[in-house]
Amino acid sequence: MTARVLIVDDHAAFRSLARRLLTAAGFQVVGEAGDAADALVAVHALDPDVVLLDVQLPDLDGFAVAEQLAGRPGAPLVVLVSSRERLDYGSRVDHCRARGFIPKADLSGESLWRVIDGPQEVAPCPV
Repeated sequence: MTARVLIVDDHAAFRSLARRLLTAAGFQVVGEAGDAADALVAVHALDPDVVLLDVQLPDLDGFAVAEQLAGRPGAPLVVLVSSRERLDYGSRVDHCRARGFIPKADLSGESLWRVIDGPQEVAPCPV
């Protein structure tokens, strides 16, 4: 199965790297966004299966975006990424409706599949 991925990050260099890594691993990258507002528009327009979502965006944080996306019918899976470690966010990742979290340094096709195939969180994100 090929998953359709939207990459959301305010750094173009990371978006480019993520696109190359995921495309090489067989993912179909359907688009990119640099902030939360563009991400929400792109999700509606592109209907991705997965949103790879940076936690730190210039307009809203990834937790707030994940919460907004989770409330939509047919919502994509959200996988949070950050240059910081998961523990830096305390329990926010554990209580978020995102499917999971990957540190940017550990991003690969394999790590994304592990998160996609893993258990889904159901608690609302604390904002």
